[in-house]
Amino acid sequence: MNERRVLVVLFGLTVAAAITFVAYHFIAALTVSVFVYYSTRRFHKSLRRFKLPVRTRAVLTLSALSIPLFVLLSYTAVLVVLELHEFNEQYAVIELAAQNIGWIDDGGELPELTFDGLAGAYSAGEFDPLIGFLEDHASAVTSITTSFALNLLVVAVVTYYLLIDGVRLRNWLLQFDDDAIVREYLETVDAELEAVLFGNLLNVIIISLVAIVAFTGYNFAVPSSAEVPYPVLAGALTGVASLIPVVGMKIIYVPLAGAAAFPIVLSGETTLLVYIGAFLVVAIVIVDTIPDLVLRPYLSGERTHVGLLMLAYILGPVVFGFYGLFLAPILLVLGLTFADTALPRLLGAEPDEGTPSDQLRLTDF
Repeated sequence: MNERRVLVVLFGLTVAAAITFVAYHFIAALTVSVFVYYSTRRFHKSLRRFKLPVRTRAVLTLSALSIPLFVLLSYTAVLVVLELHEFNEQYAVIELAAQNIGWIDDGGELPELTFDGLAGAYSAGEFDPLIGFLEDHASAVTSITTSFALNLLVVAVVTYYLLIDGVRLRNWLLQFDDDAIVREYLETVDAELEAVLFGNLLNVIIISLVAIVAFTGYNFAVPSSAEVPYPVLAGALTGVASLIPVVGMKIIYVPLAGAAAFPIVLSGETTLLVYIGAFLVVAIVIVDTIPDLVLRPYLSGERTHVGLLMLAYILGPVVFGFYGLFLAPILLVLGLTFADTALPRLLGAEPDEGTPSDQLRLTDF
């Protein structure tokens, strides 16, 4: 009997090691999947009122997140291409780039961004330098493309089935309950992860709205030559960029200020740069600072301290890379919840209600 148990344990450890090995190679995709799952789970639950099947609700939840993001990024890419095309026509940047980058050919004007224009440029061989550059780096380009597509597929599939079978996974974990410690820990950490990660999604939406109003209001108040381009799009991208630690929204509004200031400098109307300075003040104070100070305490979960959470967002990418932005807050919630719920009971302490915190929450209102 003991020999059979040893064999079963060895087999289980072998399977667990194999699963861990595979999961390690997809740690980034799995981390993002958990992040997206907890960020969208409340929306998925709210669709129950429409009496929709669980699979339909999961598809609608993923579509509500992915389609707007895809449209936003695609629209941004199209606008960047069009603006660069117009910018090159005004300032002939392509000739300067051709002197420093080998695969760029100084062929004069860029082709028209139409099907006929691009087809004519291809027939004339204007794309030959670019095609040659891609052929020389085909393996790297293929590797990056396939890796991104594979990880995106993993995120979509894992998130979809977490939305569908998350309750079954929770019930399976509760089979290992011991004196209700496991149950208390899992229920607490599940609720806290949802509060923290759903708070991130709310933070993105609110900051996007604040940025759109602030940028649009700025354009109404200044001369047309000092306006920032595409305030609504820039505001939406600012909200998405708020997920990035340290630099965050600055990667949007600082280049936006530069794009607005560049024509002013070239035209010699330097007095209008005062308005660009005012835009930076508006962006830093109204969009960047005030929402961070006001919203973070309300959207940082019920137990997790806002200061530790901000450190997790800052240090996570430094330690783990890009996916550390999602992994670090998850690890922080797991660790703090364990220390707060399971560890005292394992050490023999009596459970208590805990010390009330001065940190305000959204539920306080």
